[in-house]
Amino acid sequence: MKPIYFILSLIFLISCNQKNKIAVDTIVTNANIYTVNKDFGKASAMAIQSGKIVAIGSDDEIANSYDSKNTIDVKGKFIYPGLYDAHCHFYSFGLSLQEVDLRGTKSVSEIIDRIQKFQKEKNSDFIVGNGWDQNDWQVAKFPSKADLDAAFPTIPVVLNRVDGHAIVVNSVALKLAGITKSTKATGGEIVLENGEPTGVLIDNPMELVFKIIPKPNRKKQIAAVLDAEKVMFQYGLTTVNDAGLDPDIINLMDSLQKAKAMKINVYAMITANQKNIDLYLKKGIYKTDNLNVCSFKMYGDGALGSRGACLHKPYSDSPKQYGALLSSVAQLKNVAKQIADSPFQLNSHAIGDSANTVLLKIYKEVLTGKKDRRWKIEHAQVIQEADFDYFKTGIIPSVQPTHATSDMYWAGERLGKERLKNAYAYKKLLQKAGIVALGTDFPVEEVNPMLTFHAAVARKDSKNYPKTGFQMENALSREETVRGMTIWAAYSNFEEKEKGSLEVGKWADFVLFDQDLMKVNENQMVKLKPSQVFLKGVKVK
Repeated sequence: MKPIYFILSLIFLISCNQKNKIAVDTIVTNANIYTVNKDFGKASAMAIQSGKIVAIGSDDEIANSYDSKNTIDVKGKFIYPGLYDAHCHFYSFGLSLQEVDLRGTKSVSEIIDRIQKFQKEKNSDFIVGNGWDQNDWQVAKFPSKADLDAAFPTIPVVLNRVDGHAIVVNSVALKLAGITKSTKATGGEIVLENGEPTGVLIDNPMELVFKIIPKPNRKKQIAAVLDAEKVMFQYGLTTVNDAGLDPDIINLMDSLQKAKAMKINVYAMITANQKNIDLYLKKGIYKTDNLNVCSFKMYGDGALGSRGACLHKPYSDSPKQYGALLSSVAQLKNVAKQIADSPFQLNSHAIGDSANTVLLKIYKEVLTGKKDRRWKIEHAQVIQEADFDYFKTGIIPSVQPTHATSDMYWAGERLGKERLKNAYAYKKLLQKAGIVALGTDFPVEEVNPMLTFHAAVARKDSKNYPKTGFQMENALSREETVRGMTIWAAYSNFEEKEKGSLEVGKWADFVLFDQDLMKVNENQMVKLKPSQVFLKGVKVK
């Protein structure tokens, strides 16, 4: 064959091959892709069309079958499915960005300093702050109204504890809320000293104060959602489970998503009051490509840090306190029964071992004969030995590894040595349930999912303390932790067929890291941030 004919034949063959290729929106190539499929398999390339993965495999396999004007060579970077936060307060976090940040304060005087700086900028006529934790202070006792009154005698001040289960307010706020020494409290406590309110309220009585806080207008609500979304993308979060929302905010998110103003995926847990239950049992499950409204959030008890978690035996450091259920057993059972008789899922906050016993027994009773309901226990923080087996029945533990590394400094004082052994027991829960869904509970903890990864694997805080890890028998492997932040979280949301792993037919939600999560040095984990983030095939960071 003459050279000219050979060249023409080659050009013809190449042209035919190009014509036989399938055109797609995007091709990602030269990657180290962790698919997080059943086998935790790897790939190096994928083709994306209309926001979904249409093929995944080797560079050659994708190049031979697909063509795109947008081919991204990631130069060997490591790709994982978009990360979930399986339990957080996304909307509340957005609002908190517009309020006084008290996280990391070391004393009451530092709280006052931060509020005064905030006031110089905002000149607010009603001050709200978030994130104080007396356990981090040298003198670990609750602040009081007296601490606030001296600096703010005329403006109402409401400061939320880091766990959201206690507040301290000044005298102006107490007066506006109508709280006196005679005010009755159930499902919590109005703390008294010498017969008078100290300004500290725990759990249910906080609602008396929340009623007087000015409601955010629509502009502030929208800003909260969009500001929070920006932070999520910076950390590689593509789906957030917002644990407790009212219909108004759910509808706002839906409208923003439909208008393409908000992109992040939201699994919304509806706050389980009777009004919301009646509304949504009539409306039914609501689901779009970005919003999943299929569950209710119910509170069993309070938090361990404020001694509101409901325990079988008294607190080791306060022998007269047991904590409390926030509703009667009959009321909790009534809510659970209504939801069990519907297609909706129930996710219940339970921290103390008594609260967990109550809710696990209720779950067993109302779910008898009902298959694949995937009800969750949110936190599952302190469990009696005999109660772990309930998680064999399809109940899913939704846990937050950074709670273990935040609480370890004082949890032993609250619980005592023996009870502590079955607290923050993530490996044990995994062995019983087969999966764990992992989150942070932000803004109680930091947003950063790499803190979750580090806390689960190393059982250490961000300062790499303790050196040998906290109760290492309950550490998770790296693979288990990745699954808990992706496919297991997706499964817990009934979303495993559309998200949570990088497989054909699923949304192209993925994150790129410069280092491999499966191999990076333990000391470097908390410093990792994704270099790029994609949501439905579109770059959002």
